[in-house]
Amino acid sequence: MIATPSLQESVSPEEWQLRCDLAACYRLVSLYGWSDLVFTHISAKLPESVSGPEHQFLINPYGLMFEEITASSLIKVDMQCNKLHDSPFPVNPAGFVIHSAVHEARPDAGCVLHTHTRAGVAVSAQKGGVLPISQQSTFVLGSLAYHEYEGVAFRDEEKPRLQADLGEANFLMLRNHGLLTVGKTIADAFLSMYTFENTCRIQIDAQAGGDLTAVNPQIVSGVAQAMRVQTGGLGGAFAWPALLRKVQREAPGYDS
Repeated sequence: MIATPSLQESVSPEEWQLRCDLAACYRLVSLYGWSDLVFTHISAKLPESVSGPEHQFLINPYGLMFEEITASSLIKVDMQCNKLHDSPFPVNPAGFVIHSAVHEARPDAGCVLHTHTRAGVAVSAQKGGVLPISQQSTFVLGSLAYHEYEGVAFRDEEKPRLQADLGEANFLMLRNHGLLTVGKTIADAFLSMYTFENTCRIQIDAQAGGDLTAVNPQIVSGVAQAMRVQTGGLGGAFAWPALLRKVQREAPGYDS
């Protein structure tokens, strides 16, 4: 594990808490097998109480495996992905293009989580996209958008098209590329990705087994209320304490 000097005493309590939650999220993505070596990102927006009117974000130090990331190694950047504090690690401006586009268009986006998983990319390559064939898929279909593949996402000119495609959706399927979720909090974005990823895994498995049975469209239309009931109205916060306990057991040290 790479040792990084602690930032706990040099940042506000609000920023430190966000750093701990984001580091935990990176560790969870690794534990669940969603990472792609060092090549995807999870970004979290600092609250205005910390950053003021300027948009500031936390993102991973480029080149570290997700299981190596700690609260102190996360890097604070502006909308152009310029580092706002000294860090021995580089950042990846090209990787922040998608994230900055979402944060710019969605003031409610506290966290943007992007993956390149095998199942996610597989479904993103299917013409039909997400099919209404599982309970998990109904939660995704209630707030799903698609964005066509334009090559490796490092050009700012793609951002307006991605923003228009995303709209107010919280799940975005990047065609031939992968999955993206938007959450008001890190916990919300993680829970959404857990559901999105399982939707894709179930679909690939089901397609290998014969004819499929579709869910009644009326059930899909009422899914928002069902999700509120399932989580007691708490969204991702309902599962987050248990997930933090899992990280503490299986990948301790994230909060350093």
